[in-house]
Amino acid sequence: MLCRAVLQDSHNFGMGQALMARANVAKTLLNKQHAPFQSLNRRGEKCLFSIKSGLLALSQLGVFRPGKSLLTMMIIFMVGFGLSATQAKASKYASIVIEEATGKVLFSRNADNLRYPASLTKIMTLYLLFEDIEAGRMTLKSRIPVSKTAAGRSPSKLYLKPGQSISAEQAIYALVTKSANDVATAIAEKLSGTERKFAKRMTRKAKALGMRRTVFKNASGLPNRRQKSTARDMAVLAVAMRRDFPQFYKYFSTQSFNWKGRKYGNHNKLLAKYSGTDGIKTGYINASGFNLVATVERNGVRLIGVVFGGKTSRSRDRHMMQILDNQFKRVKTITVRRAALAMPTTLPVAPPERGDKLPKSLPVSKSLPVSKTKTRPAAAPKKTEFIQLDIASAANPATDENPSWSVQIGNFAQRVNAHRAAIVARRTADDVLGMTPANLHLVTRGAIPLWRVRFNDLEEDQARAACAALFSAGRPCIAIAVSPTSRG
Repeated sequence: MLCRAVLQDSHNFGMGQALMARANVAKTLLNKQHAPFQSLNRRGEKCLFSIKSGLLALSQLGVFRPGKSLLTMMIIFMVGFGLSATQAKASKYASIVIEEATGKVLFSRNADNLRYPASLTKIMTLYLLFEDIEAGRMTLKSRIPVSKTAAGRSPSKLYLKPGQSISAEQAIYALVTKSANDVATAIAEKLSGTERKFAKRMTRKAKALGMRRTVFKNASGLPNRRQKSTARDMAVLAVAMRRDFPQFYKYFSTQSFNWKGRKYGNHNKLLAKYSGTDGIKTGYINASGFNLVATVERNGVRLIGVVFGGKTSRSRDRHMMQILDNQFKRVKTITVRRAALAMPTTLPVAPPERGDKLPKSLPVSKSLPVSKTKTRPAAAPKKTEFIQLDIASAANPATDENPSWSVQIGNFAQRVNAHRAAIVARRTADDVLGMTPANLHLVTRGAIPLWRVRFNDLEEDQARAACAALFSAGRPCIAIAVSPTSRG
């Protein structure tokens, strides 16, 4: 349309050989890559050629009258194309660095501006796969069939054929390392029937996790103009992944994956070249530039970094390492926000969750002082395996001068209930447990398997503050001093 407008203007005002000469001067500027014109794309050059062709035709017809209008419009046109391309590149960039333990934002640029997530999308795809595995709807050995639609996805891919299948664990490796789009679609179809339904589930989960501006339209990150996210939202997702599925997070540190005799390396090169990196994912489409979410731990400090819009994978990696280096220099020790609630010196025994097959009261570690409040005495179980398993890890403060502390919130008959209880506890005692991964450990009471939920690596006042918050909300809690070697 702009080309037609310029040509129409040329007809209205009249052109001459002088303007043709000026157009050639403008073209010379383009060839020399002067700053205003260096970003002119192919479309712009094609349009400029059309304008010059039109001028030549007008000149041959003898329609000449020098004027400035066309030259002005040509310059506006060329500068406009140049600046729009430059702005497009600039608009791709966004970044954020947060400290996981506190949730504090240490660095951010355009962190809330909408961007294309590209293959960072697959982090959410994996989150939902882990969710179904934990809920028992899938196992790591479950087979995932490959449809014609999945096989037809564009690279990066494993080049699976319709009718083939892949195990859930192999699918995890394929997404983490190769970032296989065919596998992502296959997972979506396995979990939700269609990729469209799965994308809706992805968006709902994103909102539930606090990813306020994220919308997913597919499971892979392949181009879709309505699929958007932000650097902040991706940091939230990284925190949620580590928090909710610590048992699966190890997959993100995989540096290579073998499939059908071929070795695929992880696109996240920080795993090999940046000390302390243990996840998480890269992404690229033309509209997004080169994206990366990374988690790095050094000297007890864990940072989560997100970069959108790198010009190349190498420049993106360099930038990520630079901003992380700068923040590690600022953060020397882990700082955890203290709960505003008063720290009690004794803690009452709380009843277990209703609906779970548990004894009438939970056992209490001998190292924990218990208040003299009226509580229903615990009935001695017939077998002691559970009690021994549950408190065997408790360290005696008299023999351990600086014990680590854990918060235990209960034991549950079903893992999904344990997972939900951990989420509730985290929200209730957000100041202490908000960024602390929950540890789910299988114990037994006689022949009954139970899932024990603990939050580890706390200081004594943090553990007591968390329990104070949980008790105030009517939730069970036990603070336990544990030795580093017996934490569970």
